Amino acid sequence: MKTITTTADLAEFCTEAANHPYVTVDTEFLRERTYYSKLCLVQLAMPGTDDSSGVLVDPLADGISLEPLYDLFRDTSVVKVFHAARQDLEIFFVDAQVFPEPLFDTQVAAMVCGFGEQVGYETLVRKICNAGVDKSSRFTDWSRRPLSDAQKKYALADVTYLRQIYEFLAEKLEESGRARWVKEELTILTSPDTYVTQPQDAWKRVKTRTNSPKFLGIVRELAAFREAYAQERNVPRNRVYKDDALVELASLKPSNHEELGRARLILREARKGEIADGILKAIAAGIACPSADLPKPDRSREKLQVNPALADLLRVLLKAKTEKAGVAAKLIAPAADLDGIAAGLRDVPALQGWRHEVFGVDALRLCKGEIALTVKGNDVIVVDA
Repeated sequence: MKTITTTADLAEFCTEAANHPYVTVDTEFLRERTYYSKLCLVQLAMPGTDDSSGVLVDPLADGISLEPLYDLFRDTSVVKVFHAARQDLEIFFVDAQVFPEPLFDTQVAAMVCGFGEQVGYETLVRKICNAGVDKSSRFTDWSRRPLSDAQKKYALADVTYLRQIYEFLAEKLEESGRARWVKEELTILTSPDTYVTQPQDAWKRVKTRTNSPKFLGIVRELAAFREAYAQERNVPRNRVYKDDALVELASLKPSNHEELGRARLILREARKGEIADGILKAIAAGIACPSADLPKPDRSREKLQVNPALADLLRVLLKAKTEKAGVAAKLIAPAADLDGIAAGLRDVPALQGWRHEVFGVDALRLCKGEIALTVKGNDVIVVDA
């Protein structure tokens, strides 16, 4: 198996790959000690039936540039095939602000083709390729050099089997007319907003038991400081302070270093220096925030009047529709969406795009009393009311 360590060799491979209809891509990275993923290896394979058309690219090699790969990503004549692409795409977007185009994600395609929700690569290898993948190297340190033969074999298998999986799923999508479904699902993966966390919005991911605007104002400032600090220094946000410590600080509201020292949950490093100063400044800013500028928790769903009988009927309809379509029910509509529809909401994802075709049309008709559900044999079927 070939390992590419120079820009020239990478350019040569990418030039050859540009003559093919697709290329499979995967990465190995580390993120335990950094905010942003550290790219350690890129695996690529052109169409073929053996390992000869696959390569490993070492981004840690001295002087290598990934620009030839990014040029290939920009080449719209070549489909770039990934499995569960989100973390891979984040790496390339952060590094070069580039998204592979066009993109094909076999995990998304597999869900649409009836393989279940968030199906794993190993499952697809087993079901489609009738093979097994040795995962013993999965949690090794990919930043250490040299890589072992076992690591290289494991890494290359992530793109060689992917070729057969892609060809199988692409054919299935063509036969079923569902390629557009996958394209709709992938729009979120190629949106910069998916990978950029603005510090002022970081508080929305913190779970709290209190929804008081004053309390949330302090949470917002503490979360914003933590996110900005972590991004600037490329350290995990939990290394600054964890969510439970953040909530504790918002409750205690220390105003000086002595009071801050009484907090139980913050790490030792956060009790002094820049982090401690940032915490105190963030708390002061949260306390001083004018009422009009405090965050407002979304309570719209708390006021919904859910019709429980209608919600149950929608669940039965969803099960019938997804069994017929061969897709996972959760891919169409989670329970919260069904309750929302039963309460009168019409802006839920289950009523948009391809989901509207599969489920939404009849869901709305059911809500209007235009259809009914009955049983025929072992099947639930829809009849006009």
